[in-house]
Amino acid sequence: MGGRNSIPTPAQSLFRCTIFYHHLNNIALKKLSLIILLNFICIYTFAQAENKIEIGTIDSIQSKILNEKRKIWIYIPKGIDDSTFLPQRYPVVYLLDGNSNFSSVVGMLQKLSGGLNSVCPQMIVVGIPNTKRTRDLTPTKPVTDTSNSSGGGELFISFIEKELMPYIDSVYPTQPYKMLIGHSFGGLTVMNALLNHTKLFNSYISIDPSMWWDKQNLLKASKKLFLQNSFVGKSLFVGIANTMETGINLNDIVNDTTSKTLHIRSILEMDKFIKTQNPQGLNYASKYYENDDHGSVQLITEYDALRFIFNRYSLRLSVSNKEYNDSTFDIADRIDFHFKQVSEFMGYKVMMPENLLNAEASRLFRLKQYIKTEGLLNLYIDSYPKSANGYDFYGDYYIAIGDKLKAIEYFKKALTIKESTETKKKLNKLLE
Repeated sequence: MGGRNSIPTPAQSLFRCTIFYHHLNNIALKKLSLIILLNFICIYTFAQAENKIEIGTIDSIQSKILNEKRKIWIYIPKGIDDSTFLPQRYPVVYLLDGNSNFSSVVGMLQKLSGGLNSVCPQMIVVGIPNTKRTRDLTPTKPVTDTSNSSGGGELFISFIEKELMPYIDSVYPTQPYKMLIGHSFGGLTVMNALLNHTKLFNSYISIDPSMWWDKQNLLKASKKLFLQNSFVGKSLFVGIANTMETGINLNDIVNDTTSKTLHIRSILEMDKFIKTQNPQGLNYASKYYENDDHGSVQLITEYDALRFIFNRYSLRLSVSNKEYNDSTFDIADRIDFHFKQVSEFMGYKVMMPENLLNAEASRLFRLKQYIKTEGLLNLYIDSYPKSANGYDFYGDYYIAIGDKLKAIEYFKKALTIKESTETKKKLNKLLE
């Protein structure tokens, strides 16, 4: 039930518009302009009620470790609207300060993934909004903190590892690959996770981390941990903002001891140590953003970090038909080899998305490159043996090369997997 300010449903709005419309006509036909205005209002009401752009959903989990209920913001790639294709599973981004960073990260992933020459894979985003930010995102408590308002970072990471991750994996279509992104205190948490919980994530993005915290406690500990731990298979990207006063440059703060430069000096000290000591197996890169401050550096760092971490992900096939018509170019072998390399990097079997395999096979088919089409369809079926669309496509291929019996066989196979009116029509036409 709604109160005085409740929004009417579309049905209620339509009813009200209709009644008022007839009332106006009974009063005077000359008031046509009012009717037009009213119709516009009706259309606007429908648009308000039904046309929404949504990028995610809000879920929640009761944490015994933190002794509180935590909301989580979830984005799942839209994937393919066409139900012909099989559902996919995705790697996961765990995003700290989720309430402020969720939209930008989701938008960036939507733009950079999902196409033939994607920069990175499509990924689920798990945004973790804050309740007590300083408590959760600081790994140690300064002796001056008598209120227990900080230093809960280890409990927070335990919540992610033992409660949040198992929940996400049980409810959502995840792959094993996991990434952690954090800014400021969140960047400090990213560094703590990398150093003390190295196996928890595959890749880490630390944005202008607060390495100054608690008299540089984690910074000092990191020099030992970077040397004694193995980081094989792990990637770290650190973004460094320009937090210096106007007129000061990086060379000026090397010997500075004031509190004004403590933040950036702490990050630069860590950056220099990593680059000098080259921790075992760590895939590392950093970048100083001279034109970005602590608040603006997030977006550009996330973009550069995704390009760095997934630098081997993009297939980069030609957009012209010249390469496809080249007799020496075997697209099936190239795709297969590429995704074997990507699988080795990601830690699980990564296949070219079914819709993209279908699109590339369709392109070859239209060019009448039937030998190459067959090679790609073999890869299609090997990769997605339960895809009715793959077998249906194979049936079309056999019709094109004049093998009626094989076409019948593959159409029948497609129908045993999934009923399709279109496939039935093609099969019945052949059986006639």
